[in-house]
Amino acid sequence: MWAYLSLGFSMGLNAGISPGPLLALLITASLRSGLAGGLRVALAPLVTDLPIIALSVLLVGSLPPEATRWLGTLGGLVVVWMGVGAIRAGGKAALPAKGEPHSGPQRELWRGIIVNFLNPHPYLFWATVGGPALVRGWRESPLHALAFMAPFYVLLVGSKATIAWLVSRRAGGLSQLWYRRTLQCSGVLLVAMGLWLAVQSWV
Repeated sequence: MWAYLSLGFSMGLNAGISPGPLLALLITASLRSGLAGGLRVALAPLVTDLPIIALSVLLVGSLPPEATRWLGTLGGLVVVWMGVGAIRAGGKAALPAKGEPHSGPQRELWRGIIVNFLNPHPYLFWATVGGPALVRGWRESPLHALAFMAPFYVLLVGSKATIAWLVSRRAGGLSQLWYRRTLQCSGVLLVAMGLWLAVQSWV
């Protein structure tokens, strides 16, 4: 149970704060549309991820055990790779600069949905990491699957909402220090969780 909670926590935090198209859009939306616009973008994964998760779980569930083990190993290595990337990026990561406000928050959710659907990262994550972990947790106990999913989305949406709040309040004057350190800490967690995933695939 605790292993799935830790995996969900580390992966959700990293997905929430890692540089990428959705984070860039979230910061831009927070600057031009205020907190309401940023929160709408933060909620986009709750809309876009369901079909991606369903497809990934169906694919993983139909594979033979041997293939699932190798897929789990690949997923663990992907997580380690993501963790190393987060640690390296943490040394120089920068939040986008302030832009000119020019729109209201109503369309920000749709912008977030479009960006996340076109972003390859969710597909890669759920095909190689999230899907196998969810299937393995469900086979052990539905509570294990829930222990992975709940903290993942709480941290994913919560960290993005926190960034939106900070950016909207300070209008681009947000310090980079906390962001870089948090990104590096999440990278260390990812490396540990990736190694755990790879080992668990063969236990």
